[in-house]
Amino acid sequence: MDVVGSSAAHRGRALWLSTIAFTICFAVWTIFSIIGIRIRQELGLNDTEFGLLVGTPILSGSLIRLVLGIWTDQYGGRRVYTFVMLAAAVATYLLTWAHNYPQFLLAALFVGVAGGSFAVGVAYVSRFYPQGKQGTALGIFGAGNVGAAVTKFLAPFVLVAYGWQTVAQVWAFAIGAMGIIFWIFSEEDPVVRARRENNQKPKSAWLELAPLKNIQVWRFALYYFFVFGAFVALSLWLPQYLIKVYGVDIKTAGMMAAMFSFPASVFRAYGGHLSDRYGARRVMYWALMVGVVSTFVLSYPPTDYLVKTVNGTVGFHLEMGVVPFTVTVFVLGFFMALGKAAVYKHIPVYYADNVGAVGGLVGMIGGLGGFVLPIAFGALVDLTGLWTSCFMLLFLLVTSALIWMHVSIRQMERGVVGEALKKLPELPEMEEIHKPEHVGVLSGAVLTDWRPEDSEFWESGGRAIARRNLWISIPALLLSFAIWQVWSVVVAKLPSVGFKFTTDELFWLAALPGISGAVLRIFYSFMVPIFGGRLWTTLATWSLLIPAVGIGYAVQNPATPYPLFLGLALLCGFGGGNFASSMSNISFFFPRAEKGNALALNAGLGNLGVSVVQFVVPLVITAGVFGWFGGDPAMVKNGTQQAPLWLQNAGFIWVPFIVASAFAAWFGMNDIASAKASFADQAVIFQRRHNWIMCLLYTGTFGSFIGYSAGFPLLAKTQFPAVDALQFAFLGPLVGALSRSATGWMADKWGGGRVTVGVFMLMMVGVLGVLYFLGIKDQPGAFWGFFAMFLLLFFATGVGNASTFQMIPNIMRKEMDRLMPTADATTKLRQAEKESAAITGFTSAIAAFGAFFIPKSYGTSIDFTGGVQAALWGFFAFYVICVVVTWAVYTRKGGVLHDIERGGRIPAAAQPAE
Repeated sequence: MDVVGSSAAHRGRALWLSTIAFTICFAVWTIFSIIGIRIRQELGLNDTEFGLLVGTPILSGSLIRLVLGIWTDQYGGRRVYTFVMLAAAVATYLLTWAHNYPQFLLAALFVGVAGGSFAVGVAYVSRFYPQGKQGTALGIFGAGNVGAAVTKFLAPFVLVAYGWQTVAQVWAFAIGAMGIIFWIFSEEDPVVRARRENNQKPKSAWLELAPLKNIQVWRFALYYFFVFGAFVALSLWLPQYLIKVYGVDIKTAGMMAAMFSFPASVFRAYGGHLSDRYGARRVMYWALMVGVVSTFVLSYPPTDYLVKTVNGTVGFHLEMGVVPFTVTVFVLGFFMALGKAAVYKHIPVYYADNVGAVGGLVGMIGGLGGFVLPIAFGALVDLTGLWTSCFMLLFLLVTSALIWMHVSIRQMERGVVGEALKKLPELPEMEEIHKPEHVGVLSGAVLTDWRPEDSEFWESGGRAIARRNLWISIPALLLSFAIWQVWSVVVAKLPSVGFKFTTDELFWLAALPGISGAVLRIFYSFMVPIFGGRLWTTLATWSLLIPAVGIGYAVQNPATPYPLFLGLALLCGFGGGNFASSMSNISFFFPRAEKGNALALNAGLGNLGVSVVQFVVPLVITAGVFGWFGGDPAMVKNGTQQAPLWLQNAGFIWVPFIVASAFAAWFGMNDIASAKASFADQAVIFQRRHNWIMCLLYTGTFGSFIGYSAGFPLLAKTQFPAVDALQFAFLGPLVGALSRSATGWMADKWGGGRVTVGVFMLMMVGVLGVLYFLGIKDQPGAFWGFFAMFLLLFFATGVGNASTFQMIPNIMRKEMDRLMPTADATTKLRQAEKESAAITGFTSAIAAFGAFFIPKSYGTSIDFTGGVQAALWGFFAFYVICVVVTWAVYTRKGGVLHDIERGGRIPAAAQPAE
């Protein structure tokens, strides 16, 4: 594409004239979203008829895009754009002459020509810009979708004051005037100018249509069916939806609907910038993933529940209020805007000479969504009686698109590494037309060349990339631990805000996250090599919103049934599961010499989430942090007075941080191509005896840490009732987390096996100390001795958490010499890294059951013996076994790690290829 003859001034004028023109065209195209409501009242239309009326201009505007795109390629955008605006002006003015339903349908058909302007503008603008700037330029142009918001902001006021006919007349005058202005001040694009200078004739329409025979063009257009078609459909449907569901007037409905149309339009420019900078595929993932979450939330209908309990029938109502609805559609609109820009980033790259035809086809398919979907929305309401059925349909649509896209990408990339991976297109449907000049133009963030054991590579940039991924991973993991352990604080406050749960029911709420988190870790252990670390970290972080928001809503109503709380407690296990995938992901980034410290920092600072939740939640529930948006407080007794308590903040406080962390993960983290593997590839760890041995040892360290964290408050309260130990509860997890992050270097320096032996001996001392002070608990100062011994235990678990994880990669590198004797060093290293990551995740899954079994052991010991001493003696015996196993298998002379930890040779698998 020749853009040499276009100066910056010419480009800017072409872009801004086209964008303003498209804004006005889009305002006219969606005019029926407002005037259609009044026309419906005059004609007495049902929902299906109304859907057909507002969808008819979308149909004609979509179908004509293909023709207009071809004409633009042939005759130039200046002429065609002007023709479109003048024709739309006439059609819009004549709309006021319609009096019955067929006449309105016919008039709407011709008004739709305004929607065809998009295909004209895409072809016209793209010819002024080089490839590296086309995404941003087309994003700015596409922001003209904001015309839908303009109509929703202004048209209701004109309609109420002067009638719908005046709206049509004013809009007709605006688009006609813009057509004249565009003709006067615009200029021909570089391609048309060059064609005229060389006396060349334009290609025939049949040649323009030639690219459309490629199946990938049609497959790719399906993405646009959601990001654009659903946007248009909702722009038309939301005013009616808001009036019927929330009972607002037409002016309020228009302004609230604009909260969707505005971000879905203006941020398209930002989507173009992100596509240029980070890759169109990454932006498409974000658009579809957020679309799945948003439409799922919006699709839940208002529901009244009647739950039979032992105390009788309990009823409660679940419904999304108008404010959360507006916020959610704002978020949905924002990401739709990004997705629209990402789709059109591909077209000028792959079809530089046929932008109009291909852009017209893709726009036509997307626009057809704006026609089909409103009709489907109306039909679904008529059939089901559910207004939220429109979002149910969109949820199925976007979920199918996301799954199909991701599965296709993974199939395309499976088994491809190194330079070959770099040469693949961003999306598999482009494989047939992907040429050398397209390589890297739409690239994402996959690291195809990753050699951390190569010192030159590591120093020249590898370390910086690894550290960036680490420091993004840490806050995500901290939030995961916070959500996992939030019930340890919430359950203590439920009775004070009116919930009548028994003590046993409250204990189950505190214990269930431990079970679900441990089970999920088993599956999360294998997710990073399958999905990629960046994608899975992002998805796992977003998943935390479900329990966080759910808790925030559930605790506000004392009538919320206990089974719903059980479900939320189980969902908090998402936070516990994230640890396995996070540690697996970070293990791929660092060399052997720094792996222990990196994993210690990730896990140690992530473990701080346990301490943070026990420190922060008691503070935020006493203040209206979110104002009116956070809901009303419950009044609770505080001595002789009453004080407000915002228990919902225990969930809501994490929401903004989860969103920020998910954004950071997607836009800042990387996938490592060589780390990809299927579940079958990783399942080999179940045949490795060291996998099961390390499960035992890590249960002794991390299982003790998380179990003591969950059980200490209850244990202290039962054994020392005169002491308010809850105010000190956060100190134990804090010490354990800090010791883990601060002592990883010890395992790197002296060897993880030797440090682990010392850790278990120290834990044996700690348990004996706890037993001693429990024996003299009636004496003054006994609690402080008891507390000090637990701090010693927490410190030791932190050190042991770091040292055991440092052992795993060294063990597997050593084992590769035995398991793969004929393989080269690079192959051994890659296999060792994959198995180490899987074992790291799986051992953390097994160890997480400590969150349930240690508190449960206290309760069982009390039931059978009247005290907790039997449980503590059991822990002591377990630590003795861990010492013996670690020494016998790993650190003694002849053990697996003896030579490595005493300065012997590095396993062959650890040596990079020459």
